[in-house]
Amino acid sequence: MSPRPHTGHDPRPVARPRPGPDDLRRTFEAVPPRTGDGDEPFADTWWGRAWVTALESLSMDEARLARGRTYADSGKVAAITVTPGRVVAYVHGSRPRPYRCELRLRTLADPDWDTFLDAVAARPGHLAALLTKEMPHSLADTAAEAGIALLPGAGDLDPGCSCPDHGRPCKHVAALCYQMARLLDTDPFVLLLLRGRGERELLEELGRRNAAHSARERPAAPATPSVLAREALADRYLP
Repeated sequence: MSPRPHTGHDPRPVARPRPGPDDLRRTFEAVPPRTGDGDEPFADTWWGRAWVTALESLSMDEARLARGRTYADSGKVAAITVTPGRVVAYVHGSRPRPYRCELRLRTLADPDWDTFLDAVAARPGHLAALLTKEMPHSLADTAAEAGIALLPGAGDLDPGCSCPDHGRPCKHVAALCYQMARLLDTDPFVLLLLRGRGERELLEELGRRNAAHSARERPAAPATPSVLAREALADRYLP
């Protein structure tokens, strides 16, 4: 399990989810500007840093990425909505009207989910980690061994923005992506939702599969030999 470092006061506020009508749409309130010196990383966890790496692999334009980090630090990213395969938010730029930004990520097919859920259910430690909002390296390794990539790799993120800048990504999408790293830090189920399944559905399915796996692994009770009643009572005196 990858513990989060504790450095005393954390100047980075965490976005709070708004209650939603279902498990496949989560909206997180806008994060206010950071109050630290700006040197803190955008992600503390290894999976949050992997997300940032995927973003930065999209572009060789460090200037755009730097402006995106500044926008994220300045609180210019409005509420973020996460649904299967898509992240959407409005980002305030130099014009009065904010720009609509989105990131797309391929969802997992049903057979991939079956393979992944079976692999996780077979190892109770994986389920215990998810319940504490952690994603250990071993869980990602288990998925990778089954041919499933949970975290995006280079080129997996597909950005879009309503601004006139055609950069991939532009500074507005970069700001959104940096804020997403903070959300993933606090809740890896956000990543699993992006891949296509909601938290409630996943926990119910993992619980069911874990119970079934435990039942299969439980040793069978020894057979009890049976004896006919007339044989059992053959040597007894019956009045």
